[in-house]
Amino acid sequence: MPIADFSLAGKVAIVTGGSRGIGRSIAIALAEAGADVCVAARKPESLEETVAAIRATGRRGIAVPTNVRDMAALENLVAETKRQLGRIDILVNNAATNPVFGPVANLDERAWDTVMNTNVKSVFFLSKLVRQAILEHGQGGSIINVSSTGGFRASTGLGAYSVSKAAIIMLTQVCAKEWGADGIRVNCIAPGLIRTEFSRALWENEAILKNSVQTSALKRIGEPDEMAGAVVYFASPASSFTTGQTLILDGGALA
Repeated sequence: MPIADFSLAGKVAIVTGGSRGIGRSIAIALAEAGADVCVAARKPESLEETVAAIRATGRRGIAVPTNVRDMAALENLVAETKRQLGRIDILVNNAATNPVFGPVANLDERAWDTVMNTNVKSVFFLSKLVRQAILEHGQGGSIINVSSTGGFRASTGLGAYSVSKAAIIMLTQVCAKEWGADGIRVNCIAPGLIRTEFSRALWENEAILKNSVQTSALKRIGEPDEMAGAVVYFASPASSFTTGQTLILDGGALA
């Protein structure tokens, strides 16, 4: 056995928000490491390209269209993954939303609930469902949550999003503490500004982009593929004594 074992051979992973951006990169990287992967997102047509890329690695890839705000849809996601791929070992909670940009004082109840239900509630309840699926085979597993540097530092115009991502960091620690005895490790990544469609409004804003580049030790923003390695680490035996941790992936902006 290698000292640092990054192999995911024989493992099955679920990645929410897996149709594009960071989620797509993570799903493909998990497959490259040997896992079979189920990707979930709301629109089935958006998942086709990611599934094809997963299968191109030689691993099994499936898509289960899922609205993470729907509890029945989360239950179906877990059930379909087990039915088609046999088991679940890894969950990556990547799906998130931020429908508004502006002062938090202008946020209405509907927008607040949309952010919290998508970014926090769904993560908790899907993690509970996957925990049960992992307990069924009794060989342990790994849950990786996707937070943000906004969870460490208030982001102007992204108030509710920042609150939700701070909650994810604590949820990671709570679940890690309680589920460690089950052989389930729970960790988190916190990306900075990454060049994705989700964050296009930020990196296309000249002032925001300039500030992000200037405050970054690496003097640039990140790319989606640069987030995937950390998730493979957390999913694999290479991180077997690591749980409850959040790894900041922001090019040194918070250093």
